[in-house]
Amino acid sequence: MGNLFMSKRRWLAVYTKPRWEKKIDQLIKDKGIVSYCPLNKVHRKWSDRMKLVEEPLFKSYVFVHVNDDEEKIVRWINGVLNFVYWLGKPAVIKPSDIERIKRFLKEYHDVETYAMELAPNTQVIITAGVFMDKEARVIKTGKKRVELEITSMGYKLVAYIDKASVKPLKSLSK
Repeated sequence: MGNLFMSKRRWLAVYTKPRWEKKIDQLIKDKGIVSYCPLNKVHRKWSDRMKLVEEPLFKSYVFVHVNDDEEKIVRWINGVLNFVYWLGKPAVIKPSDIERIKRFLKEYHDVETYAMELAPNTQVIITAGVFMDKEARVIKTGKKRVELEITSMGYKLVAYIDKASVKPLKSLSK
């Protein structure tokens, strides 16, 4: 039996095969592990009528509430591609964010999701690497990297940084 720290549960995001979200959710639950696949109620037009159907809110993602041992079990479920990583570790989702998603979906239908884009001139903070905690301005973005202007040192430095290491400043303040 592991120590108390190892048995602590946390919410993680699982990346699934495309269109396998509901199936993975059920396979995880069948193993006795807490799983949450946020379902969005969407109106779809059929040839003769409108129908309300449930579709996964986040394509190819399912959330799991696991300890270290359960994380290993989830990793080997057919259709699970991997956990979503942030800075080299599985990304931990705040329980309050999971609850917020649940409440939001109870109240609203036909919800749409959009990936956050780093548009040129967006002020960002660098979250990893040599320039960690430095503010910068986006010059342009690529698929995985972003070109930033860092002016805090009295020089104009241009750095190409992994997108995962940059956050818009407005999302940090509440």
